[in-house]
Amino acid sequence: MSLALPFERGQLVVVLLREPRERLWGRLLGLEAAGIALRGVDVSPWEEIMGLVRKGEVEMVALSSRFYPMHRLESLYLDEPSSGVPSLGEQFLARTGMAPSDFLADL
Repeated sequence: MSLALPFERGQLVVVLLREPRERLWGRLLGLEAAGIALRGVDVSPWEEIMGLVRKGEVEMVALSSRFYPMHRLESLYLDEPSSGVPSLGEQFLARTGMAPSDFLADL
């Protein structure tokens, strides 16, 4: 019996990677047994990212489309509000005025 996953192409997700440990936010491009493809950013400089976007300096953000092999994936979850805390996408929109879908759009 296979498990139905709630992840679909285009959804906003948060990815935790190991070795080295990274936390990424972005738009899911693909998910398969070999790994995950994501268009997004590392969230460690989250405040700096939002500041650059607010100033109109989006080209200064290290936004990329990448493939991460499954052995690096620690966890993957949908970017959803939880316990009254807004999702990263909601925070991004509220603080930058830019829709995450526009920010994470393909080149």
